[in-house]
Amino acid sequence: MSDLEGRISELWERREALDVTDETVRETVHEAIDELDAGKARVAELDGEDVVVHQWCKQAILLLFRIAPMATVELGPFEYADKIPLKVQYERLGVRVVPGASARWGSYLAPGVIMMPSYVNIGAYVGENTMVDTWATVGSCAQIGRNVHLSGGVGIGGVLEPQNAAPVMIGDEVMIGSRSMITQGAIVGEGSVLGEGVILNPSIPVIDAETGAEVSRGVVPPWSVGVQATRLKEFPGGHFGMPCVLLLRRLTPGERHDKTLLNQTLRDHGVNV
Repeated sequence: MSDLEGRISELWERREALDVTDETVRETVHEAIDELDAGKARVAELDGEDVVVHQWCKQAILLLFRIAPMATVELGPFEYADKIPLKVQYERLGVRVVPGASARWGSYLAPGVIMMPSYVNIGAYVGENTMVDTWATVGSCAQIGRNVHLSGGVGIGGVLEPQNAAPVMIGDEVMIGSRSMITQGAIVGEGSVLGEGVILNPSIPVIDAETGAEVSRGVVPPWSVGVQATRLKEFPGGHFGMPCVLLLRRLTPGERHDKTLLNQTLRDHGVNV
């Protein structure tokens, strides 16, 4: 356990009795949030197929909400009332931010990230050269890899509590189609492509189109092409289509960048990205 991790854990244990005006408490919590903001600490990481959650990072965020006062933030013609300031100094960070986009302090944006009018919440991690497209949202603590494209209106859900809950994990080289919703700790593996409107959470079956076999729940394997689909389920009132993700194709590493191949695969099934 690092010194900072130990100090945050100690504060968390006595959180109910914390003096929110104590300068030592404030400095310790802010130090932890600065580590998240700079990408030196992460809420969660993949260890093989396992998600490792660093609970002390979540504790630091929750402590920040406890000790931070409400404040008015004026930004050009806009006014906000919140406890957490926005990120600043994007040019120094090597990040392109289009007017209308915002990210909270305590989120990490790596060099080369592009934010169209969109939003990234505290605790989130966005890797190098990733595009967060128009009206896409990256929820608290979500972990997004490098060279990812979150298309217009994509919703990446946030998971702050409980502390041990794994956030959404999006691997490197992933493309997620417009208006898709990836929530509740779902995982999209490296190099995968999801068509428009895909709903993925830990209760959603992921099914192989060739065999009909259920591959997983809430996990899209690496280098796969998946689309939104339904499968029939019997209820007392009749048969109804329940959502699933259908895997149309398995890619070889690097094949995601062959747009002609991808477009043809999706067109064959009447799907867009």
